[in-house]
Amino acid sequence: MLTSTALVLTAACACGFAGEPPRATRSEVYAKHGMAATAQPLATQIAGDVLKAGGSAVDAAIAANAALGLMEPVACGIGGDLFAIVWDPKTGKLHGYNGSGRAPAAATLERMKAELASKSLEQIPQLGPLAVTVPGCVDGWTALHEKFGKLPMKEVLAPAIRYAREGFPVSPKIADAWRRSAARLKSFAGFADQFMIADGSGVHAPGTGEIWTNPNLAATLEKIAADGRAGFYEGPVAQTIAATLAAQGGLLAAADLAAHRGEWVEPVSTSYRGCEVWELPPNGQGIAALQILNILEGYDIAAMGFGSAAHVHAFTEAKKLAFEDRARLYGDPAFVKTPVATLISKAYAAQRREKIDLRRAARRVEAGDVPMGPDTTYLTVADESGMMVSLIQSNYAGMGSGVIPGEFVESGGKREFRGLGFMLQNRGAQFALVDGHPNVIAPGKRPFHTIIPAFITEDGKPWVSFGLMGGAMQPQGHAQIVLNLIDFKMTLQQAGDAPRIYHTGSTEPEGAVKQMSDGGSVCLEPGYPSATIESLLRMGHRIEAAETPVFGGYQAIMRDPVTGVYCGATESRKDGCAAGW
Repeated sequence: MLTSTALVLTAACACGFAGEPPRATRSEVYAKHGMAATAQPLATQIAGDVLKAGGSAVDAAIAANAALGLMEPVACGIGGDLFAIVWDPKTGKLHGYNGSGRAPAAATLERMKAELASKSLEQIPQLGPLAVTVPGCVDGWTALHEKFGKLPMKEVLAPAIRYAREGFPVSPKIADAWRRSAARLKSFAGFADQFMIADGSGVHAPGTGEIWTNPNLAATLEKIAADGRAGFYEGPVAQTIAATLAAQGGLLAAADLAAHRGEWVEPVSTSYRGCEVWELPPNGQGIAALQILNILEGYDIAAMGFGSAAHVHAFTEAKKLAFEDRARLYGDPAFVKTPVATLISKAYAAQRREKIDLRRAARRVEAGDVPMGPDTTYLTVADESGMMVSLIQSNYAGMGSGVIPGEFVESGGKREFRGLGFMLQNRGAQFALVDGHPNVIAPGKRPFHTIIPAFITEDGKPWVSFGLMGGAMQPQGHAQIVLNLIDFKMTLQQAGDAPRIYHTGSTEPEGAVKQMSDGGSVCLEPGYPSATIESLLRMGHRIEAAETPVFGGYQAIMRDPVTGVYCGATESRKDGCAAGW
């Protein structure tokens, strides 16, 4: 018998598609010279303008990212980290950039445990100064621009600076997220002054269509435009960040900012039915998507039919196995040698596949026996030369740590907040506090990271640049996009619009690292057939309702290998759009 919750879910999902691909919510965008897809229409327009002005895809991606930090501060900004994969047509290869920030030099395990104990806490909280790691975004912009940029950084950042000073109308989905973040963060020092609007009716988060300006952020971006990475990691900006954290009890110091550098890394891949799917190696979670795909390649996914119980079950069980490895084996490669080659090998996938019972949901799984050595924005841009950029950037959970660099000063008899215009990330909350764990906190260490860009090539040529936002949803979403494109033969837009599967409750690589013991929960977007829900329940899955934001946000650009024509698609669950020229 179905539970009352399951009956509600079954009714909600009764409009199922019985194996047929869902209809796309909109048409794909086609263009010959260039394409951009972002989570905010004005940011997409900025990227297009930069391309038309002679900028590279990297220039346009940086310009769009800077604008999104202003227009979508609930998801990203210069207080966060950045990762990117770039297809370089000159060399005919992919380049990866890991722009994640590091823990403060003072952040030993002993020191962090002592700080937490003094506050009666058992793990690093997402809110507050202890979760702050060095922001890697601006350093990432600099490295990408030095390697692939064509226009001066002043021109690249000019549109975001202009919008920050002149203002822009806030879009609907962002306004809703802003309102929810404000309810959680408005008591933090400087939040109401920096991220809310005061009028005759009181203080509120900017609503849909309301004009928002951020002159403080404009001033900070102008320093970066003039002085490069030194304008952020040294001098007044760095000093303000360090002073704010010191005043609030944080561990990050000015020396940590000055010492930070991201790094170029080699993307890693696995073949999936004739295509190569590319991710970045740890400290990110990208290889979890490759592990899921390797396991699923052993099944005839297409014959199962999209949305069938067999499809959802096989996917969920593969995810459980990959995520147990993710929780136990991933870490900063400068501190631990994650066995990436083994984890993404076909032989290892075959071993793990044997753990799956196609008739029953697993309640508990173990990590493989392998020898050991959080809110986001995603965008993709392609230019006339054939360069394609897959870029993801985030402050992590819930808009960030709540720490806003700046200070209150008395001016003209009034107390006002003078800040830098952004919030610092809370990525440090993802560190483990278990001695000997690959992801245990340590000075200068990069935490396990959720944000991951992706890319697909075919026959050595670029095919799809894509990504999907949303914490633990990201590798799950990446794998589902690949299945939708390759197994279920969906169009680029259909692949993103199709109802998604989100399994939650797996072991996580943070805090005390508590193991899954109840099988977790399967969250399905509306659209799955009632027969699928009923079958999954009989298999032992717990089915739960979930709000749309947990299913992520997708952007993608596909390139025709013969004509070079670009096809763009964007997330129907977000405000954004794709546009080309």
